[in-house]
Amino acid sequence: MQGKRLSARYFVEEVLQHGSEGCNYLLAVDVDMNTVGGYEMSSWDRGYGDFVMKPDLSTLRRIPWQEGTCLLMADLVWEDGTDVAPSPRQILRKQLARLEERGLRAFVGTELEFCVYNDSYEDAWQRGYRDLNPANLYNVDYSLLGTARIEPLLRRIRLGMEGAGLYVESAKGECNLGQHEIAFRYDEALRTCDNHSIYKTGAKEIAAQEGRSITFMAKPNQREGNSCHIHISLRGTDGSAVMAGDGPHGLSELGARFIAGQLESMRELTLFYAPNINSYKRYVPGSFAPTAVKWGVDNRTCSLRLVGHGHSLRIENRVPGGDVNPYLAVAALIAAGLRGIDRELELEDAYTGNAYTSGAETVPHTLRDALTLFEGSKLAGEVFGEDVVAHYANNARVELAAFDAAVTDWEMFRGFERL
Repeated sequence: MQGKRLSARYFVEEVLQHGSEGCNYLLAVDVDMNTVGGYEMSSWDRGYGDFVMKPDLSTLRRIPWQEGTCLLMADLVWEDGTDVAPSPRQILRKQLARLEERGLRAFVGTELEFCVYNDSYEDAWQRGYRDLNPANLYNVDYSLLGTARIEPLLRRIRLGMEGAGLYVESAKGECNLGQHEIAFRYDEALRTCDNHSIYKTGAKEIAAQEGRSITFMAKPNQREGNSCHIHISLRGTDGSAVMAGDGPHGLSELGARFIAGQLESMRELTLFYAPNINSYKRYVPGSFAPTAVKWGVDNRTCSLRLVGHGHSLRIENRVPGGDVNPYLAVAALIAAGLRGIDRELELEDAYTGNAYTSGAETVPHTLRDALTLFEGSKLAGEVFGEDVVAHYANNARVELAAFDAAVTDWEMFRGFERL
């Protein structure tokens, strides 16, 4: 999350009415805040001007872990009031508007996993992220004893998020050392993505206050990675469960087509599900990070898993990792599903058994492959806009160039003495 800390008086007297400006390079830098080339919206030649952060008052909430603090999200607009098209929140808003035109609304839940270390962020940095001390020393998946070991931290995060307006469901241990998940109740798509972003940042802030560190990166080590399974369902604007019906597995015709569209578009939109080089390290057979472009009923080996019934009937996309941008991923899910509805695509039979050995097509296994598919996607250009496609394609190229130029520990250990 990027933004400003404003005094309450200044916010009420000025920002509430006029918004607040920020340098437009915020959508055109890498994760290290380096200015990089290739972006149409922001560059040295364009002078790195401002855009406006327009506050969304519906998101205003107290932040209990920061004394005397409230937070709210903003939409990015240019000085003339037009949307900043590559802004992730605006990209999602555009897809939600397409749903609304059809009398539909999307409800979403995200499941973020993270690893906890008994090292501060500063200590981890100074040690080059080597020999960190995980909060649990063995697999604590569903272990009440394992979660009790760090319950004070988990409790602070849960209560903090409740105080910030999120609906906490549960906390549980996971497979990696020190790995846990706190689950939140589903909500309307935009609200869920806002909550996701606030939770992810807030959990890191709370951990830092406790002298610990949390990582959501997709693959922090050779064990299980951090996933972010995304559940999505559609309802009519009257609240009706439009995905449920009398078809196979309790699906309506619309529900089946919504899933069919996601299957057909999975590979070309993977860049929005797995946006970083490290994202693709999660995709290891038998690791609960499915790669087969298949769907199944309560089948965790498929990239799409159907669960629930009636109003709770939903599809779970298991491809994203903890590093995902929720706005972009949910926008992609909606765009793909609408393709299936609009084209009246037929849904293939649900897969039973181990989809890893199905021989089906898989999601791309590298960022470079995902970039090629995304740039060549007719769907992405039509529904997101060519400017958005170019923006995020450039982002991927920047990451690939940085990685290709880096000398890694793997290379040093393999080659320093023996090559």
